[in-house]
Amino acid sequence: MNKRLLVLVLSVFLVSFPVFSQSRGQGNFPQGSTAGTTEMSGDVRGIDFPNITFSASAPKDGHEVAFSIELLLLLTLLTLAPSFIILTTTFLRFSIVLDFIKRALSLQQVPPTAVLNGIALFMTLFCMWPTFKNVYDNSFAPLYNNEITLSEAYKEAESPLRVFMVTQMEDDTAYIETFMNMARLPQPETLADIPTYVLVPAYILHELTVAFKIGILLYIPFIVIDMVVASILMSMGMMMLPPVQISMPFKLMLFVLVDGWGLLTTQLFNSVIPVG
Repeated sequence: MNKRLLVLVLSVFLVSFPVFSQSRGQGNFPQGSTAGTTEMSGDVRGIDFPNITFSASAPKDGHEVAFSIELLLLLTLLTLAPSFIILTTTFLRFSIVLDFIKRALSLQQVPPTAVLNGIALFMTLFCMWPTFKNVYDNSFAPLYNNEITLSEAYKEAESPLRVFMVTQMEDDTAYIETFMNMARLPQPETLADIPTYVLVPAYILHELTVAFKIGILLYIPFIVIDMVVASILMSMGMMMLPPVQISMPFKLMLFVLVDGWGLLTTQLFNSVIPVG
């Protein structure tokens, strides 16, 4: 045991001796390296952190209370703005129809859902651009220039959207009548007689109904292809082969040959903005 300990000590000494001898000399270790220093240059300055303070004070009059409430409502509205944009525009119809066509083609990953939502978003901007421009010219721009108050800007922004939603439901006012009856309100004679809290849910259900109707019509030709392929496979005794795996290339070829994307987008635009 003592011999092993002696050998270990001699080995450590032999290994560390060149290092000690090199460090005592004028050279640097390892040889050829640049001499370093632990002193900081006088030009280096520390980071100045700003002082952050928060204070709250009681309102002095009713105007300050009203302004605080308006600010809180504005922040809440900005938080819910994406939901309002989705549910009060054509985005709901476009996104559902695009998802239907993806499922009808038996596609799982292509195109991705994010791509379909992006297509629906820009199609919505295209269809809603006149309405958005009207809202900006009559609401946001005057409010930014301090020409109107916040309540007036809300009314000016609400009016074009209300007109758009009622225009889309001109041929089918059943949902408006349903919600008016549930709210125990008299049947409206003009647009001004329909409250916004009645108009918005009626428009959402109308868009869902229209989107599902379009989706059913899109499904019919592809279901026919699936049935034909399944019948051929059954007659050939290939019952273990999935029909979807065989019918999907035929459905894709049919969709491409008839310019499916062009026809789909054209008919969606025509369903929102009738031609002529």
